[in-house]
Amino acid sequence: MEGLTDDRPKPMIPLRGKPMLEHILDRLRAAGIRSALIVTGYMAETIEDHFRGYPMEIAFRRQEVVDGTARAALLGREFVGSDPFLLSYGDILAGTADYRGMAEKLTPETQAVLAVKWVDDPWQGAAVYADETGRVSRIVEKPEPGTSSTHWNSGGCYVFQPGVFDELARVPKSPRGEYELTTAVEQLIASGRRVAIHGLEGGWRDVGRPSDLEAAERLVE
Repeated sequence: MEGLTDDRPKPMIPLRGKPMLEHILDRLRAAGIRSALIVTGYMAETIEDHFRGYPMEIAFRRQEVVDGTARAALLGREFVGSDPFLLSYGDILAGTADYRGMAEKLTPETQAVLAVKWVDDPWQGAAVYADETGRVSRIVEKPEPGTSSTHWNSGGCYVFQPGVFDELARVPKSPRGEYELTTAVEQLIASGRRVAIHGLEGGWRDVGRPSDLEAAERLVE
């Protein structure tokens, strides 16, 4: 994000005068979610101070060693307990209706629901392969351009059964030197448990670059 994160963490970049993370929480509240855990790292105090007065039950955990998304998600185990939960990255904007739609697709037989976005070529993210019933068969991270036979790109939002924490705890270190959330999902698939997709129908944006900010601001008008 170039110099935009020199004095703030990425989720605190403002969109129309309000931090991006606050827009996410506003939509989660509108979807009926009553409590949230925010996992912080870089400039954690900035996030903690801002959201202490937010009108929602919020807990905080700090990822002291920033070693991957699986380890960050694992910090939520005690907070979640035995309940299903929704997980979103702090730079992903999705719509309230899609949060509800993901939750509605989580059944006792389904261990996880992945938000996916239809794109021409998912080479910039993760290519998600699913059958006609919506069951995921595999995920390919950062495929080479033009090599994917699926149009589904991972949307950076998930709904999980709490059993995913057992998978998160045994995720090995990736070639990038991190413990990655996607690996836990792949472990669920490999073990024969059902992982489903939810095709995003509302506005969605992965705010990964400064050039994404203009489109992101249009989503929060």
